[in-house]
Amino acid sequence: MLELLDLQQVLVLDIETVPQYASYDALTPHFQELWCHKVKNILQDGESAADVYHTAGLHAEFGKIICLSVGIFYQRNSRMGFRVKSFAQADERELLTGFSTLLRRQPASLVLCGHNGKSFDFPYICKRTIINGLGLPPQLDVSGKKPWEVNHLDTMELWRFGDFRNNVSLNLIAAVLGIPTPKDDISGEDVYEVYYKENNLERIRVYCEKDVITTAQILRRLRGEPLIEPDDISFAE
Repeated sequence: MLELLDLQQVLVLDIETVPQYASYDALTPHFQELWCHKVKNILQDGESAADVYHTAGLHAEFGKIICLSVGIFYQRNSRMGFRVKSFAQADERELLTGFSTLLRRQPASLVLCGHNGKSFDFPYICKRTIINGLGLPPQLDVSGKKPWEVNHLDTMELWRFGDFRNNVSLNLIAAVLGIPTPKDDISGEDVYEVYYKENNLERIRVYCEKDVITTAQILRRLRGEPLIEPDDISFAE
């Protein structure tokens, strides 16, 4: 049961992704053909594959991770604290190497938690790790494991309480639970332009860290616990 979970054995994470290239024209002819095949069934009248290339970051085969933020709970005297760290850079392989090194220093039983993590963040990280020629840390290697053997938590799944009719955004859950919104600057839809047109990775990092903090706060509320106070949230370099 959720209330029996040791929060100090939980790593909360979130990723921000973009297309591997700034434009469709930068793709090789082969990958242009593959992208066309990928999106052919979702194109609206008059749209071309190039028109929707800005969404390629949603697909691990065509996108890349530019920011991966993590957070850990820790006991601070009689209060619960939360510490956040980010891996944010254009070199995805280096980013994933840093994250993998962090995970390998932790127990294999470490629980990973994300919002929509089971459908997006966790598989995306696994695919991009393999694509970059890196081995999977034990916390991400789910091959051969039964569902109850996988130490992954998903706040979207927890919030559903068995209702699978629709997805619920992090922003919406935060709003109904009285948690400050993480979308006070940019949203996921803005990441492509902020990265490729503004060249502002720092802005994306701050946004990603807010999502991690919000996910952690939602987990606290789902356990019937008070929110972590702002003074108890810290950031690692």
